[in-house]
Amino acid sequence: MNLSLAASLLFLTHFQATPKAMPDPNLYQESLRPQFHFTARQWTTHKLNPQRHEEGWVNDLNGLIYYDGEYHLFAQRWATCWIHAVSKDLVHWTEIQPAFWEESLGSGVQSGTCVIDYDNTSGLSPDKANPPMVAFWSRFDNNSQCICYSLDHGRTWTRYAGNPHMHHPERDPKVFWYAPDKHWVMMMYGDGQYHVLTSADLLHWKDEHNPIPNSYECPDFFELPIDGNSKSKKWVLIQGNGNYSIGTFNGTKFTEEVGRFPCDIGPHFYATQSWANTETGDGRRVQTAWMAGSDFPDMPFNQQISFPCELKLKTTPAGLRVFRKPIKEIASIHGSSHAWKNKTLAAGETLMLASTGDLYHLKADVEIPEGSKLILNLRGEKVVIGSKSLESGGRSKDVQGHIQSIEILLDRGSIEAFANSGEISSTRYAVPTGSGISLTCEGQPVVIKGAHLYALKSIWPKNIPTVR
Repeated sequence: MNLSLAASLLFLTHFQATPKAMPDPNLYQESLRPQFHFTARQWTTHKLNPQRHEEGWVNDLNGLIYYDGEYHLFAQRWATCWIHAVSKDLVHWTEIQPAFWEESLGSGVQSGTCVIDYDNTSGLSPDKANPPMVAFWSRFDNNSQCICYSLDHGRTWTRYAGNPHMHHPERDPKVFWYAPDKHWVMMMYGDGQYHVLTSADLLHWKDEHNPIPNSYECPDFFELPIDGNSKSKKWVLIQGNGNYSIGTFNGTKFTEEVGRFPCDIGPHFYATQSWANTETGDGRRVQTAWMAGSDFPDMPFNQQISFPCELKLKTTPAGLRVFRKPIKEIASIHGSSHAWKNKTLAAGETLMLASTGDLYHLKADVEIPEGSKLILNLRGEKVVIGSKSLESGGRSKDVQGHIQSIEILLDRGSIEAFANSGEISSTRYAVPTGSGISLTCEGQPVVIKGAHLYALKSIWPKNIPTVR
C-alpha cells in the first residue's frame, strides 16, 4: 500500500469516523473524572491516557457563543476537530459529536471564533429568518483562514465553498460585530501582534493597519460596564496567557489606557475565552479557560476546562480592574451544607470543616490581621490567605486594601481560589494527596466572621448519553 493511500485510510477511519456512543457504564464516573468541570469523552474507542489529537483530549477553548437559550462550548482536540458541548445553565454540559474536522490528515483546524450572522450579511443562509452560525478557524499553515457554518444551531456544519476565504498570517481569529459602524471586526494573531481587520460581509476583509504590539495568541475582546453602569463602558483585551488590558476602541483601533494585568495567577490558566452574544440573553460576560497541564493518570480523558466565571470591571484605589468569580449557577449543584459564625482561631488552632469528600464550594468572610495567615488545607494541598495576599500553587498576589472574603471551588483535579469577590483568583490543577478540609491560623488570631461549606453534586449523567 502506498503512503498516500495509507494516510487517506487513516484519516477516514481515525479522524472522520462517525461518532457513536460507547457502551461504557463508567463514562463520567471514573475515579479521577472531575465532577463539575468539563472534560472530553471518547466516542469510538476506549483508551487510557489519550494524548494530543486523540479522543478524550481537550485543549484551547474557541468559538464560545450563546444562541437561542443555549450555551455552546467549542474546544480543540489539538487541531484535529472542534469538540462541541451544549448547556442551558453553563454548569451541566452535554458533549455532542464534534462540530467539524480538519479537511485532511495534518491540515489542521485551529482555534477561532463563532458568530451569529443575524442580518445574513454573508449570504450563507438561504433564509434570513434562520441566521447562520459562522465559525472562523485557521489551517496549520498559519496562513489559510477558513469558514464553516451551521443552519441548525450547530448540530451540522458546512464548509464554505470559497475556503480559504482569506490568506493572512497567522491564526486565532477573534470576530465580532461592531454595532456603531455596522461592520464586522476580526483580531488576528500574527508576528507577536494582534492585527485588526474589518468586513461588511464576513467573507472579504480589510487590514486596518492598526496592530496591537506585544500580543500573545488567542485574543478575546469585549466591552464591560464600569461598576455596573451600562452607560459607561470600557473595552477589555485578554491575551491567550490570561493578561488583560483596558482601553477604548473606535471600530478600527484599540488604544490601551492601562498596563497589563493577570486575569488569574494560577499556573494552569491558559487560552481563556468568554461567551459572546450574551446580550441576547442576560448580558453577563462569562469566562472559562483551558487548565493546561491537567494530567489524569490512567484515565480515558486528558486535560480539563476551568469553571465558568463572571467578569466585572470595577474601580479600585489603583484604577479599573477586572474581577472574576464563579457564576451564580454553582448553587444549582449545592448539596448538604454546614455553617460557622464568629469563630476566632488562635495561633496554631485548626478548624476542621470536613474530614472526607472531594467536591466542595467554600465561602467565607474573614478578618486577618497584618502579619497573620489563614492556611486552607484542601485534601493535602494548601491555599494561603494573608491580610492582603492570596497564595496558591507557588504563586501569590496582593489585593488593594485587605482581604475580606474568600471562595474556593474544589473538584477531583482542581483548586480554584478567589479573594474579595474575584479581585484575585488562582486556577490550578491539583490531584488530592490527602483528605479533609480545614483552616489553620498562623500569627495573631484570625476571625472567621461567617463560613459556608457546600458539598457539590456531579454535573454528569448516570446513564450514557445518546448521540444527538
